[in-house]
Amino acid sequence: MSFTRSPSNTHVTRKPPTEKPRSAWSTLHFDVDAHVNPFFPSSFLPRFPRAVAHFLGYRTPHPPAAHPKPPLGNIPMIFWAVVGIFSSLALIGAVGQEIPAFGEKGVPVIIGSFGAAAVLDFYAIESPLAQPRNAILGQILASITGIIVCKLFALLGPEEFERVRWLGGALSCGLATAVMALTGTVHPPAGATALMAVVDDDVSRLGWYVLVPVSLGCGLMLIVALLVNNIQRRFPFYWWSPSETGLFWNQAARREQQRQKEEESRPRLEKPGASATSSTDSERGMGEDAEVVIKRGEVIIPEGITLRPEEVLWLETISQRL
Repeated sequence: MSFTRSPSNTHVTRKPPTEKPRSAWSTLHFDVDAHVNPFFPSSFLPRFPRAVAHFLGYRTPHPPAAHPKPPLGNIPMIFWAVVGIFSSLALIGAVGQEIPAFGEKGVPVIIGSFGAAAVLDFYAIESPLAQPRNAILGQILASITGIIVCKLFALLGPEEFERVRWLGGALSCGLATAVMALTGTVHPPAGATALMAVVDDDVSRLGWYVLVPVSLGCGLMLIVALLVNNIQRRFPFYWWSPSETGLFWNQAARREQQRQKEEESRPRLEKPGASATSSTDSERGMGEDAEVVIKRGEVIIPEGITLRPEEVLWLETISQRL
């Protein structure tokens, strides 16, 4: 038996595996902000007095300081989180006990999901999940979803409802997540609210009335968060969306957006001897040395660079996590 060794200069070409085209189902995408933000009013915070706007999360844009303040350490952050969590939950409990209707209907002193919500609202305040839109609308939409599921399962009868109650709780939490995701209001503690609306006797027997303590608790927690979180930090980073809003109502912004679309659709003609890099830099009005500097608690943006509000928010979030 003889063996023949293949020559060393043999080239083996391997054909890369062909990727299967994605199905229409896997490419489905829905962005509610793309449809709602143009009609949502622009922020009114710049029109408020400076002291009021400060505690509503607005900060006046200013050029980078020569000697910026050192970033806030985690010990002060933990201290203010403890103060905020204690104050908000204590306020919710105290107000609830003073409402006669709550005592008559047997409303729980504090909804269990508010504990998880407080951690988000007072410690992870830079998270999109903790912003007012998510913290309030997420809880309300999840409560409505849980109530509807509970009432549908209750049609099976008392005995059958108790037997499959756990299944209704799982369904309500799943559906509430879908509703929050589609509306851009994902708030993890709200999943617990939807679950409790089915499996917890103290909550489920309230029916539609559960919206009252949930809405009241969310409002009181937001008020405390605005006061505590703006002492040494900033909250919220935005009220509705980090993207620009009010384009439909702002005629000047609409004209500018239309002009930019027309410029992008036109073919760009380069001057003889000019490179693509120099052309781009000249259009943006900045040189080759322009750069964005991100430090802990500080973002330095040169004058020649224009960023969208959501891009500035991302940079600020990154600087807080360094």
